[in-house]
Amino acid sequence: MSESEKGHGGRLPAELDHVIVLVHGELDQAAAAYQALGFHLTPRGHHSLGSSNNLAIFKNNYLELLGYEPGKKQQRPEQWHDPKGLSGIVWRCPDPARAQLNAAHAGVAAEKPLDFVRPVDTGAGTFDAAFTVLHLPKQGFDYGRTFFCHHKTPELVYRPEWQTHPNGVENISEFVFCGDDPRSALGLFEGMFGPGLLKEIPGGVAFDAAEARVVALTREAATQRYGADAPLPEAGKTQMVGLGFRTKSLAQAQTALQAGGVPFTVSSGRLRVGPAHSYGVVIEFSK
Repeated sequence: MSESEKGHGGRLPAELDHVIVLVHGELDQAAAAYQALGFHLTPRGHHSLGSSNNLAIFKNNYLELLGYEPGKKQQRPEQWHDPKGLSGIVWRCPDPARAQLNAAHAGVAAEKPLDFVRPVDTGAGTFDAAFTVLHLPKQGFDYGRTFFCHHKTPELVYRPEWQTHPNGVENISEFVFCGDDPRSALGLFEGMFGPGLLKEIPGGVAFDAAEARVVALTREAATQRYGADAPLPEAGKTQMVGLGFRTKSLAQAQTALQAGGVPFTVSSGRLRVGPAHSYGVVIEFSK
């Protein structure tokens, strides 16, 4: 065990693995929308549990468009309770046993580990990408979910042919919550990953999670940052609203958006796309 691991009492550190955009039965439309944003998506994947997805794979994390194909909604009906939009923040999990320690430190019980596979055509044959996930109870936010994901076969996910994007994106750099009480929104994560995790920022709190920063903003701060593009939650609700992406070139991202016919604004050195063009998620590209 490394010194950093010892410092967490054996717990896993906060590292973003992937994010989920829930699209219900609109996988084809969502894939077209995200391709217009300049993302290179994987071929449609099908989980052994019944759901389907397309992914945008980056260097160290990825985005998942999650939905169902015709006739399969009832195979996992519990997944479709939330509205379309940003609906999952998922933590890197090299060791499921240590993830159980994270849950215990937060005073919550993770659900029973769930194992499943997704066939992947590599060009040299079809192989099962295999996963174990540990879902956590929802605390501090009203929509979406959070869980740990253990990749048994990361080589079938992080494939080089999928990691280059027309918009130049290299990693997810930010995940944004919005609600009346930012500290409460991220309280579960401070319990899981250790005291002192949350840092005050203007209009909210934040913490680092490997290549990404997780942020919770008040409604006022979100409006100030995103303007008319702010996808504000209902009064009294807290939810996941925005993603930031680190691109190697803002000019490349701008060219990709223009080629896709996607309107955007430029603000504080970022290119911003409103939620109407990205399934309810406000998206920003930065260098």
